Amino acid sequence: MTGTTTGTTSDDLGLDARLVVDRGAFRLDIALTVAPGEVVALLGPNGAGKTTALRALAGLAPLTAGHLRLDGAALERTPPELRPVGVVFQDYLLFPHLTALDNVAFGPRCQGVRKADARARAAEWLARLGLAEHAGVKPRRLSGGQAQRVAVARALATRPRLLLLDEPLAALDARTRLEVRAQLRRHLAEFEAVAVLVTHDPLDAMVLADRLVVVEDGRVVQEGSPADIARRPRTDYIAQLVGLNLYRGAADGHTVRLGSGPSVVTTEDLTGPVFVAFPPSAVTLHRDRPTGSSARNRWRCEVTGLETHGDRIRAALGGELALAADLSAVAAAELDLQPGAEVWATVKAAQTHAYPD
Repeated sequence: MTGTTTGTTSDDLGLDARLVVDRGAFRLDIALTVAPGEVVALLGPNGAGKTTALRALAGLAPLTAGHLRLDGAALERTPPELRPVGVVFQDYLLFPHLTALDNVAFGPRCQGVRKADARARAAEWLARLGLAEHAGVKPRRLSGGQAQRVAVARALATRPRLLLLDEPLAALDARTRLEVRAQLRRHLAEFEAVAVLVTHDPLDAMVLADRLVVVEDGRVVQEGSPADIARRPRTDYIAQLVGLNLYRGAADGHTVRLGSGPSVVTTEDLTGPVFVAFPPSAVTLHRDRPTGSSARNRWRCEVTGLETHGDRIRAALGGELALAADLSAVAAAELDLQPGAEVWATVKAAQTHAYPD
């Protein structure tokens, strides 16, 4: 279970799966291919099917249909304990009565590795993760970040061909999360087999993964590099994650007529169905209709909500076009923004981005 399957070629290596799982009225149906050394993040809202997909890969949820091949070997009928798979669970699931060393040695021991060799391998992994001095410590005396690293070491000590991480940073506080995310990124970069990360946190996905697969309602709605996903979102969920105003419309040259009625002027010259997006920071608000403005896009709007984000104010707007605008607290005060206030919103064409639907 530590190497590739006998008789495979380089084309067989990695993960090739179509996961179909029926769970009551919900159906997961996604295709997933991942090359050795690649980290793929399954990203999506709660209830999208991400955890169901991870459980299917681990053998904890049977497939209704489809296939699951790892390094050319079919795993659909392979019991979970016999799969070359390591799992890092959201709550880590460390054995409370075992030390960190024995928690990590547990997997190799289950594979038939001699006790001394298993403990030596565990010690090596703890050292690689900066936990050598905590080898004799039990989980209750570990910090959240230390427990997370022990869980990663335990998964890697089995030398898996597929590493599954289920919301691995969700249980950490913000400061610890930042530190552990950087460490996890380094170790995933060194991992030579397949890694699949499940998360609803866009920052975790963007930092840790080479490729994102966005799942909504049991289906893949978009996949690509983090940069491509951030630049060209294709659903409202993704646009909200990456902080963009997103619309669908029909392009005729530099003008995109939106389904809701108004138009958006863009720098791109396109024809046919398109998406058009721009960040809330590109929106400028005015109390009176702007005259002489260089912005070619302007809409009459009404403030429907206000939220504080650090030292910025996020204004939700309705009216001719529903959108979000970011502005400083000083600007919000000068405009006397409050729910129900009428404002004009402007966006320069150069700050929009249109791309084919």
